[in-house]
Amino acid sequence: MDISTDISIETALTKLVGVRHPIVQTGMGWVAGPRLVSAAANAGALGILASATMATDRLRSAVREVKSRTDAPFGVNLRADAGDAAERVRIIIEEGVRVASFALAPSRELIARLKDAGVVVIPSIGARRHAEKVAAWGADAVIVQGGEGGGHTGEVATSVLLPQVVDAVDIPVVAAGGFRDGRGLVAALAYGAAGIAMGTRFLLTSDSTVPDAVKARYLAATVKDVTVTTAVDGLPHRMLRTELVDALERSGRAASLVRAVRHAAGFKRESGLSWAQLVRDGLAMRHGKELTWSQVLLAANTPMMLKGSMVDGRTDLGVMAAGQVAGLIDDLPSCAELVDRVMTEAHATLRALPRTD
Repeated sequence: MDISTDISIETALTKLVGVRHPIVQTGMGWVAGPRLVSAAANAGALGILASATMATDRLRSAVREVKSRTDAPFGVNLRADAGDAAERVRIIIEEGVRVASFALAPSRELIARLKDAGVVVIPSIGARRHAEKVAAWGADAVIVQGGEGGGHTGEVATSVLLPQVVDAVDIPVVAAGGFRDGRGLVAALAYGAAGIAMGTRFLLTSDSTVPDAVKARYLAATVKDVTVTTAVDGLPHRMLRTELVDALERSGRAASLVRAVRHAAGFKRESGLSWAQLVRDGLAMRHGKELTWSQVLLAANTPMMLKGSMVDGRTDLGVMAAGQVAGLIDDLPSCAELVDRVMTEAHATLRALPRTD
């Protein structure tokens, strides 16, 4: 790590992907669109475009829109187990995207195809063994998300998981889950990380297209208002506790199935996927878990119920994925202001540390 005289900090991450600051804006479905991604990239962070909620033709146009807004490097996030993952990878390669980010571990073959095309591969993982596996397959770096992170999450805190992974692999490790400021960046660097990734903090910026009413709900939340539930799709999902989440947890299996089928039809229209592809993607969620068929169907709940809030602004009809840091955030800076603040705080924190010489 090289700390220069300006506010930038050079790490293995900044050198790998060519960004100025060791900060990643994560690929949040319905949130990380061209406007947010280009704003994060122009601020010197690595912006990640969320593609899982886009049809493939929309992905190509979104990539081109980001490129029209910034000359800085950026990435695209996709589901490695999606039925059309190969087509999305082809678009990433053809459009000259710098980074491919994955919500689940990509196959050895997918990693090789991307690397052969000069694309940097950065999977997100939630366990040391997953990091070891993708590192052995050729991944260039990993994003490690601890249990504090929003969306689908695990049980191990970042402060426990991060040093495990740093010690286990020889590639850059980016820390996610619980980060919002410069003190967090310094803490992650002290653990051996090459940078931090933030989702909720970038969601709550003026560059985010999330409706104002939804942002207000986040800003009003306390740490205790952020919960983990399995009521949306059968898997642990960290989000704001709302009246809707309470109702979902009280609803019976029949009501859940009806809702799942309705949302599956909606997501089919949004994504351009066929029914066969939707079923295949739902089955891929099992990954050895004992999920029921109703839980497989409920997989369609996540994108459509997130869309209800993040796009339509209906906090009564949509869920709001949130990291625990949502309870500590009380403003909406621009991406440029946020990144500058984080880096300025990081330098101030480093200067305040006791000297040993």
